[in-house]
Amino acid sequence: MAKTQGQKDRRAALIRATQQAVIEHGADVKLTEIAKQAGLTSGAVLYHYPDVQSLILEANRAGTERFYDERMRMLAAVEDPAEKLVRTIRSGLPSDADDDAVRLFCELGGAARRHPVYGALLTSLYDRQVAMYQVILETGAARGAFDLRTDSLTIGRNLVALEDAYGYRMMAGHPTIDHEVACELLLDYARLCTGNPLLIKTSRDDEGTPTDD
Repeated sequence: MAKTQGQKDRRAALIRATQQAVIEHGADVKLTEIAKQAGLTSGAVLYHYPDVQSLILEANRAGTERFYDERMRMLAAVEDPAEKLVRTIRSGLPSDADDDAVRLFCELGGAARRHPVYGALLTSLYDRQVAMYQVILETGAARGAFDLRTDSLTIGRNLVALEDAYGYRMMAGHPTIDHEVACELLLDYARLCTGNPLLIKTSRDDEGTPTDD
């Protein structure tokens, strides 16, 4: 059992090192660069993964947990549809311009034409996030909290696209767009689409999850 846990820990450390290597060197990062980041030999890296692309794919999958799995767990504890929508919007944006998870996705997205498998994974994440928004929107409409001005698919697609767009602007260092400004811009769109003022006062905790003031 100890050996199994040790193997899991080493693989987790290798994935973190790979994520950092991609951020620093791009999606075409070399095996030697990953090994150096991990403090291992190239042979030791290949002991755990057969090739570099397999390792990068695993690092990408690990990164999706924050933007889907963690958000779904957060939403399970919230009943009010308006609060769900506000929390989901807030948690879908970078914390700041140094947000490593978003920097990783930017690198992989830029390489999607050269490596279609990266594009497929990012497309899957996009579609899952859209579906997440659809459930919130349709539940809110069924409960009378939202008066949807168009179909939930269109609204959901636009919300995720706006998350991506403003996230990219933050990563590019836009001087007037930070997390709070981007949140408000998305909320303005959501208010127009739902007919709900979405005035829940929130503040981010250490994990980026909003809580009532």
